[in-house]
Amino acid sequence: MSMDVKPHAFDPVLNPELFEGVLARRVLAFLIDFVVISVPLVLASVFIFIFGIVTLTLGWALYGLLAPASVIWAIAYFGLTLGGPRSATIGMRMLDLEMRTWYGAPAYFVLGAVHAVGYWLSVSALTPFILLVPFFNQRRRLLHDIVLGTVIINNPQRAAQLRPFVAR
Repeated sequence: MSMDVKPHAFDPVLNPELFEGVLARRVLAFLIDFVVISVPLVLASVFIFIFGIVTLTLGWALYGLLAPASVIWAIAYFGLTLGGPRSATIGMRMLDLEMRTWYGAPAYFVLGAVHAVGYWLSVSALTPFILLVPFFNQRRRLLHDIVLGTVIINNPQRAAQLRPFVAR
């Protein structure tokens, strides 16, 4: 096993097209993913409500399982989508983004799941002001990106389209 430190694969000076507009589209991707995660949870809530009426309120005890199920669903969603072949959630795919490790490898399930948990913990523990971190680094990485060694970039197709228009 080699302990050599790998260099950063994505240089914002040499390849600015990889980082052009990523931050704004990342916010929109988050909102799309929020909707994708919320819809099944809302449907489950409606089902539990109706089931509770049919069972004369006994079914409403299932609401106690909704909170843990929502956490499991969100972690599975991020782990499976970020750890998938495109290294992107549904929202990120719609906006031509992908997640890579700092040395260029695609994401994997555990990294995707930990990335989501890291985001939730950093925003809840350090207040939403932590979201200002990307304005102070060239790769536009959030705190949890830096800690986990990930970077969000434009996918190769979008980067190729932007290449002629981005100044080097």
